[in-house]
Amino acid sequence: MQEDIRSILWYQFGAAIDMLENAMVVCADHLWNSDTQFWYMAYHTLFYLDYYVSEDPDGFMPPVPFTLSEFDPNGALPDRVYGKEELLNYLAYGRKKLFDRIMNLSETGEGKRFTNERRDYSAVEILLYNMRHVQHHTAQLNLLLRQGMNEAPGWVSRTNK
Repeated sequence: MQEDIRSILWYQFGAAIDMLENAMVVCADHLWNSDTQFWYMAYHTLFYLDYYVSEDPDGFMPPVPFTLSEFDPNGALPDRVYGKEELLNYLAYGRKKLFDRIMNLSETGEGKRFTNERRDYSAVEILLYNMRHVQHHTAQLNLLLRQGMNEAPGWVSRTNK
């Protein structure tokens, strides 16, 4: 039986999100809000996960309590440190939004384009771009875990969620 593009995208992108979640869960409190800004890198990753799966990038608004601070051209950080539980809830939100977006693609991957002032990507290309972004920052978080705790979670081959 041949799998369609939606299943393949979900299994692999879901695995990238699982790896991000695993890094967040294992992070010790002393590292979460240290000079490494582990929490911020996790937040940045989740913010753009949410943004890049939005069907209307111009009307994008993250869920409360998050703001559009990531769009600040001066690189301003959010007004406060976000706690692990808040960001794990944001991850669950992003995972569901991603799943819904993927499942609304056609069997061949056709769907609404992601278009903003910097990008004009097909539905599949923005998903792959987004997955690469999640993987990039998850690798950075795992490096911080290795350096700060000598521990990092393992590889996830395919999501089971």
